[in-house]
Amino acid sequence: MSRAFTREEDSENAIAGVGERPVSQHRNLVTEHGLAQIEENLADLRDLLAKAERKADRERIAVVSRDLRYWTARRESAELSVPEPGSDLVRFGMGVTLEGDDGRKVHWKIVGEDEADPTKGSISHVSPMAVALFGKKVGDLASVNGKEWEIVKLSES
Repeated sequence: MSRAFTREEDSENAIAGVGERPVSQHRNLVTEHGLAQIEENLADLRDLLAKAERKADRERIAVVSRDLRYWTARRESAELSVPEPGSDLVRFGMGVTLEGDDGRKVHWKIVGEDEADPTKGSISHVSPMAVALFGKKVGDLASVNGKEWEIVKLSES
């Protein structure tokens, strides 16, 4: 067997071994912004797939197809959830301002798993912090990782 033939075979195995992106077993709750992000991802991936197909880039086709399958599944299972206006309890889609024992304040928006980005102030509804906050109101305490946080403000965004 020639070395060139072996490399091509290895390349084909690498493409076949791209693997699927894991899909969460939790409910796929999304905000309006999260739903728009999914739609945008799908449109971008369709464009990328068309470009990869025109170039006959098999590896890129495999990766983009895998991501397209993931986002298609996420779109199909998406459940739009909008917080009830005027709610005084922490719900999905709401912003929550917390104050720690040390006086430091943080603000989190509780969003879907795919749109969560703690560096930008959003956390997943299945995160320990969000789970600890659900159903609580201003003045209540939430304990996460041995630290207590007081809810000082709720907002609908």
